[in-house]
Amino acid sequence: MNFRGIEAIYNFEMGRTFRTLGQSIASPVLSTVLYFIVFGSAIGSRMEAIDDVPYGAFIVPGLIMLTVLSQSVSNASFGIYFPRFTGTIYEILSAPLSVVEVVIGYVGAAATKSVIIGVIVLITAAFFVPLRVAHPFWMLLFLIMTSVTFSLLGFIIGIWADGFEKLQLIPLLVITPLTFLGGSFYSINLLPPFWQTISLANPVVYLVSGFRWSFYERGDVSLTTSVVMICVFTLICSAIIGWIFKTGYRLKK
Repeated sequence: MNFRGIEAIYNFEMGRTFRTLGQSIASPVLSTVLYFIVFGSAIGSRMEAIDDVPYGAFIVPGLIMLTVLSQSVSNASFGIYFPRFTGTIYEILSAPLSVVEVVIGYVGAAATKSVIIGVIVLITAAFFVPLRVAHPFWMLLFLIMTSVTFSLLGFIIGIWADGFEKLQLIPLLVITPLTFLGGSFYSINLLPPFWQTISLANPVVYLVSGFRWSFYERGDVSLTTSVVMICVFTLICSAIIGWIFKTGYRLKK
């Protein structure tokens, strides 16, 4: 394992984050504050508790997942697309680095950024609503697993995209709608039976449900199901990345 190579990629990507703190950290935190002002205070105070959890506190896990998912995809996709755009990707491909080492460097940096932002959003939320984390270990585990999984997806998008416009295409048209329809602001148990069944086809439901369970021991699906679904999604993304490097798709053209 070439740890020096992994460290070089990781440090470069993390350095880019610290050079753009306003965009990388301040923007997601500001968005979260606005969500809490609108949903937590203005609307939440007039809504009934869900599963004995005040609405303002109920939406905290969903808001964190919303931020973490979008940041993971964005950071990872731009991280690998920029070397392709500038042509420096060939230096990485010719370096003594395996596929696993390259992916660990880029995905590790993107996931680290997302975890940091997720923790900051959690701390920010504590100023607006009373929070209770029943299972800190599971909370952190879900946060890390989600960050890694969607960073892998972002890595795939960054290789697939052939322009800056396409970097935003899937996040805007797919990721964001799935997140909003994945129980971030409501429990799918409140939906009619037919729509509950439809919602179970949304992978974000399992992420939000498992993460919310770590807070309040309440979830739309079982903890085991949530963990299994995340692992399946991670394996699928890993297999696609392996195929990309094996075939050279969008890397050698």
